[in-house]
Amino acid sequence: METNAPVLQVKELKKSYPLPGRFGRPAGKKQALAGVSFTLTPGLYGLLGPNGAGKSTLLGIVTGGLASDGGGVLWRGKSARAAGAGFRRALGFMPQQQGLYDSYTGRRFLAYLCALKEIPAKETAAQVARVADWVNLSDELDKRLAAYSGGMKQRLLLASALLGDPQLLILDEPTAGLDPKERVRLRRLLAGLAEDRIILVATHVVSDVETVAREILLLKDGRLVAQAPVSDLVARYAPGGNLEDVYLRVFGEEGGP
Repeated sequence: METNAPVLQVKELKKSYPLPGRFGRPAGKKQALAGVSFTLTPGLYGLLGPNGAGKSTLLGIVTGGLASDGGGVLWRGKSARAAGAGFRRALGFMPQQQGLYDSYTGRRFLAYLCALKEIPAKETAAQVARVADWVNLSDELDKRLAAYSGGMKQRLLLASALLGDPQLLILDEPTAGLDPKERVRLRRLLAGLAEDRIILVATHVVSDVETVAREILLLKDGRLVAQAPVSDLVARYAPGGNLEDVYLRVFGEEGGP
């Protein structure tokens, strides 16, 4: 498949990790991904699954931080790994955890990320102002990060992912530490941005994606259980219920959000 439209294809991704054994010898392997495949076109998608389902491994491979044991990732019909810098320019990634420089101000941090993303210097100020406004941090940009709350740091990481106007936005637990008002603001922002780009949100918080996602991907034990709109998943797994009921039905009470 070769196209200029934003299309992400994940094909038969496999990944295993060695299990520690005695005397430093591996005691077998844990399969983190067992042939995961899906296709995403413009829209917002929720990736749901309990701890250990393989979400972080999947995101690591898609974003290029991890190598797979098999399968591949295609962007616009071509290998994302082979595309190199071209794919990285199209990608905005917000990891679940990221170290921040406490001595930096928010503005300096975002300007630093602009340089890393090879955004022209003459565009930096406008880029920083735009993404800061999107995440409601405009009035906090000149404070040192040491003074930022956990929620403010989370919004700053989201702003950094939005630099460069990426066509593929991948967010790992983006609402961690946000208050209810900011959660609602984030949902509205992402819903608007998803009109012409692909946004994949990995989360444990069902309400973050239930009303805004085009489709939900359910990942369990390294396998994709389903990829469908919320209404279809409810009809299949929890008639008369909601997405949280689907989550509990598929993953069990112990894996609940």
